[in-house]
Amino acid sequence: MNDLFNFVYRQLRAALPVRFAVVFSLVLMLVACSGATGQSAPQPAGDTPTAASPQEAANMPEPSTHRIAIMAVLTGEGATYGNEQLNFARLAVEDFNAQHGTSIELVEGDTELDPAKGVTLAQRLLEDESIYAVIGPGASHIAVAVAPVFESANMAMISPSATRPDLTENGFDHVFRVVPRDDVQGPTAANFIVDQLGAKKVWIIDDQGAYSTGLADEAEKALAAQGVELTREAISQDDTDFAPLVTRMKAAAPDVVFIPWQLASQGALLAKQMAEQEFAATLFGGDGVFIAEDFIEAAAGAAEGAYVSFFAPDIAQIETAQAVITAYQERYGPVGPFGAPAYTATMVALEAIQKSSASGDLSREGVRAEIAQTALPDSLMGVPIQFDTKGDIKDATFFLYQVQDGKFTLVK
Repeated sequence: MNDLFNFVYRQLRAALPVRFAVVFSLVLMLVACSGATGQSAPQPAGDTPTAASPQEAANMPEPSTHRIAIMAVLTGEGATYGNEQLNFARLAVEDFNAQHGTSIELVEGDTELDPAKGVTLAQRLLEDESIYAVIGPGASHIAVAVAPVFESANMAMISPSATRPDLTENGFDHVFRVVPRDDVQGPTAANFIVDQLGAKKVWIIDDQGAYSTGLADEAEKALAAQGVELTREAISQDDTDFAPLVTRMKAAAPDVVFIPWQLASQGALLAKQMAEQEFAATLFGGDGVFIAEDFIEAAAGAAEGAYVSFFAPDIAQIETAQAVITAYQERYGPVGPFGAPAYTATMVALEAIQKSSASGDLSREGVRAEIAQTALPDSLMGVPIQFDTKGDIKDATFFLYQVQDGKFTLVK
């Protein structure tokens, strides 16, 4: 019986690594219904047991299994970058297991870009004692919401894209990120706007989210310090028409419109409506806008000339990243900008689990402690990975891109 179970388990696990919980529930039902000889399996004396529901079965991991989880935006707005993060995390787990002979699994969770759903998901992940670390969340406002949840169990979380400064300013020792903070990005963008674009008048428009307001605040401080005339506005992530806003901006005639927005599709809409009203100010976005499909393509030419600041380099230019890029392209298609930090964060967690296990302290606290001591000499992003005492990556920098001939081109 056990031999049959183990054989079927291994075969299905190898063939279908994704959404493993569903597959595992089917294996349980198969074993429950048949024995090694094809006859009904014997039952212990006493009451006849009730078969587990698929949901119950999905929550019954093999005791010896080691897992990490990823919290990403997999459906709805923001799913483009969330699924890219997920797919790169999958590759990282597969690569690590192949290199080290391990069988660590990845549990996938959808935050739906909703803090309340993120908190609920975090609570469910904590219930699975085989999960030792979490990759994500990627969105700042969700990361801020779930950090206290994970603190209660010493569960380390490593965000591949949350940049809001206060995420690592609350005294947590379990929160890490592999990208720089908004208080690095804000001045970087501001200096470029003043020194390279020569702007004297700038409109800053946030979307009222944690990421957006945080970056807007940092850019506003840096621009004000350089004597730039500023106007601050806000939109909602539910807004679908910016024509009245464009009309007001056109009348004020700013040189640059800075939009640190979460949703690239909204940036595309603004670009199109600026073009429709022949408003020629330079558009400058933050990380959320750095999605070619949702911003450049959706704007249908109106985004040409726009600038974006982003927290990671173009890995197409990094020689050591080529094998991962090829593997990703063969399985998932074109490589976007959000994947490399997710791959890097996943590798950090996997290395920590391996070291914690080797030291005889495989626990959530043990893994957290190992993550804090991370010292990777290189990464998929082409930079070494170490964390300071707050959990922020050391010596991080931002990169500036411009839309040229329908694609993002590195300019600084």
